[in-house]
Amino acid sequence: MRRYTLLALTAFMLAVAAVAGMTFPVDADKKISGVPTAQLTAYTTLPAETASILSEVYERENHVRINFVPMNAREVLQKIQDDAVSDPTVVRTVDIVIADSQVLREAAELNLFVPYSSEVNDAVREVFKDAQDRWVGVWYDPIVFCANRDFMRTTVDLPNTWDKLAKTGKIRVGITDFLAAEASTNLMMQMIANFGDARTYEILSGIHPKVVQYAKFLSNPVRQAGMGEVDISVAVASETLRYMQDGYPLKIIYPADGTSYLLTGFAITTTDAAKNPVAAKFADWLLSDEAQLYLQTNGFYFVPTNPQTLAYKSFAGKNLVLLNDRQKFSDEQKRAFLDRWINDVRLK
Repeated sequence: MRRYTLLALTAFMLAVAAVAGMTFPVDADKKISGVPTAQLTAYTTLPAETASILSEVYERENHVRINFVPMNAREVLQKIQDDAVSDPTVVRTVDIVIADSQVLREAAELNLFVPYSSEVNDAVREVFKDAQDRWVGVWYDPIVFCANRDFMRTTVDLPNTWDKLAKTGKIRVGITDFLAAEASTNLMMQMIANFGDARTYEILSGIHPKVVQYAKFLSNPVRQAGMGEVDISVAVASETLRYMQDGYPLKIIYPADGTSYLLTGFAITTTDAAKNPVAAKFADWLLSDEAQLYLQTNGFYFVPTNPQTLAYKSFAGKNLVLLNDRQKFSDEQKRAFLDRWINDVRLK
C-alpha cells in the first residue's frame, strides 16, 4: 500500500497555493487586518490551538469573527440543550457546533440542529454525515501502525493486520493506555463492536507482552517509534504525520482488517435569518482545501471527508478500511470492557 510521503504533502501544498494564490500562515498570532463584518459563536470540542488557527485565518480571509467556546463533549451537549427553545423564531445563543461526531449524533436525535445541505457537503460520503443533513463530518483521525524505518529493514513480513501484530514474535510495541485518551478507548470499543469481544481480547492479549510501556499521551508511542525505542506503535495518524514532517524515520502501515477513527464535524444551530447563511458559508469552508492547508501548515494533519479536495486526493491512505462505528456502548458497558482489559490482559 502506498505511504503518505513528504513529497506528496509538499506537492499538494504547492498545488493549492498555486491555484488559490494564497500566502502560507506561519504564525497563528498574526495580526488581523480590517474590521469583521459579522460574528458567529461556535461551541467546540476542538483543542484551543486548533480553534485559534481556524478563527484567525477565517476572520482574516472572510472578515467574519468566529468566537469559539471550548468545552468537553458532555458540556457541549448540555449547553445546546439548555440553549434550545420550543419557539423556532427565537434566536439561539450558539450559531454552530464543531465537535466529535458522537456528540453531534446525540444532539441530532434531540432535534437540536438546523438541517443544512449544499453542493459542497453533498459530496461527503454517507458514513461521515447524518442522513437528514443535520450534521456533516469535516475530517477524521484514524489509528495506524507507525513503524520505525530501521526495524522495517530487518523484516520482510511487516504486520499489516491486528492479528499479525498480535502474533508477530520478537517485536517491541508502543501504544497509549486505553484508559488515558479518547482515541485509545474508542479503538477498543470499535474493535469489540466489529470483531467481537472474544477476538478483541485475544488480539490485545497477544500484543500485551510486546508492549514496552503503556503511554499516557497519544504522542508518546510515535516518539518512541521515531527514536527507535520500539519497533512499531499503535498511534493516531495526525501525530504520526506530524513527527514525519519533523524528520523522524517513520512509515505508516494502514491496518488491512480495519481501524478505528475519531470524526469531527459541524452542525448549524442558529435560526437567525441573517446569521444562518454566514454559518453555512463557514461550514462549507471547513470542508475546503484552504482550511486543510492552514491546518497542515500549522502541524495538524487530518483526513478530510470531502473527496473533491486536493488534500483528500493526495492522501495515500484514503482507501483505508474503517471499522463501523454505529454500535454504541453505554458508559457502564465501556467501564466493564475496560475493567476486563485491566484484569484479564494488563495485570496478567
